[in-house]
Amino acid sequence: EIIDKDSDEVYENMKKNQALVRIAKYLDKETADKLRKLKISGIELSEDTKRYYPLGNFASQVLGSVNDDNMGRTGIELQYDQYLSGVSGRWVKNTDLLGNELVKGAEEYYEAQDGLNVVMTLDEAIQYYVEKALEKGMKKTKADRIMCLVMDPKTGDVLASATTPGYDPNNATEPLAKDKKKYDKMSADDKNKYLFSLWRNPLVSDTYEPGSTFKLITSSSAIEEKVINDNTTFHCSGSFTVAGVRLHCWTHGAHGTQTIRQAVGNSCNPALAKVASLMGKTRFYKYLDLYGITDKTGIDYPGESGAIVQNIDNVGPVELATIGYGQGISLTPIQLLTAVNAIGNDGVLLQPRYVKALTDSEGKVVESYEPTVVRKVISSATAKKMRSIMQYVVDEGGGGNARIAGFRVGGKTGTANKIDAGTGKYGKYYYSSFIGMAPMDDPKISILVVVDSPKGSYYGSMVAAPIAKDILTDALRYLNVTPKYSSAEKKALQSGY
Repeated sequence: EIIDKDSDEVYENMKKNQALVRIAKYLDKETADKLRKLKISGIELSEDTKRYYPLGNFASQVLGSVNDDNMGRTGIELQYDQYLSGVSGRWVKNTDLLGNELVKGAEEYYEAQDGLNVVMTLDEAIQYYVEKALEKGMKKTKADRIMCLVMDPKTGDVLASATTPGYDPNNATEPLAKDKKKYDKMSADDKNKYLFSLWRNPLVSDTYEPGSTFKLITSSSAIEEKVINDNTTFHCSGSFTVAGVRLHCWTHGAHGTQTIRQAVGNSCNPALAKVASLMGKTRFYKYLDLYGITDKTGIDYPGESGAIVQNIDNVGPVELATIGYGQGISLTPIQLLTAVNAIGNDGVLLQPRYVKALTDSEGKVVESYEPTVVRKVISSATAKKMRSIMQYVVDEGGGGNARIAGFRVGGKTGTANKIDAGTGKYGKYYYSSFIGMAPMDDPKISILVVVDSPKGSYYGSMVAAPIAKDILTDALRYLNVTPKYSSAEKKALQSGY
């Protein structure tokens, strides 16, 4: 009763033909004291240390967990295990065959060394805002999962990182309550696969088709190369033909004639396909390299995946057109947000990071990690123009559900078909996403929300943008960003609407 185990299970365990049988492990002190008071002969309690996570399922995939020996198994625990673990003490001495110490034998004592503390870039308050919004989003969208990254575009710091569902690292080998019956019937291999799926951080380790959020990369590259300008116009009739292949815009209607600002605001596929075609695959791929799409970001986290990018030699007019509007290319969420952060950082690409320092047991900094500049991708002028376009998308285009009164929010929505694992073709489910930052005159925070397989409405503007709005509303106030209301916003506030 005290250890909350079935009596038959305990009895069968004790019938084993071995000298020592473990009945339970990782009991808390209160439970252990109750057992001691029973004074049952043959019951022995041994004390040990165990890693404890006071906030339970909070940033669980990022933090990771440890195994029974307190060694890092996943996440930051694994990445920084050599620093966290410390060094065990040793007493080396000369003995005889029976283990008796020799009178004149040499001996040396090595004192144990404490492990270091890892100081992360995560902001606990923003992480809370994210996890709260994702939980609300799961109930509303009935999605398979929702992923969210929040970063500081000026430093590369990851301020929040979360995926639903999470797990409790205090009991990392336990399935989620809703999966318990299914888990108990699994084979050992399937159980391992299930647990690894809980532990993995898809924001770093999984790729997905970004859809229209990738149009920010396409348009900024073309503006930088001066292939297009503010006066360049594009025509959309709802569909278009490339090398004999009929491609379609997302809308059932037509966008007509539009500038690049309007085309991005309308998320027009024909326009961005034309932009990519005007660049040509050589110049287009040059910017995939510059933005870090063709390489890993180098974030301090185990198991980072690289993008799936078609070999340039195999890219024809159709492939170039579809990549231009975010299909036919897969990348990790951390790659995409890191690339778009360059727009918020005056064209400078930074390496993302989860950890900023190591400290000793007294809190003194032993190692400090400064922001790392990767390269200049686009000019400050191009970056400024793109921020203006991103704000237009939220103020007047398809990203309106992310608009927050008093704050200049910019962004881009995305809706991309998922590949069906069984057929290898596009299936019935979608990745619905929103990427953005604020305030656009001096970005303090950037965000990417990806909703995996929402049920019902699946457009990024309807599914992901409202989640991003909830997070940004809380985070901008927390960061003490002063709201600046337009005359229309002031009038609306005064009238109560």
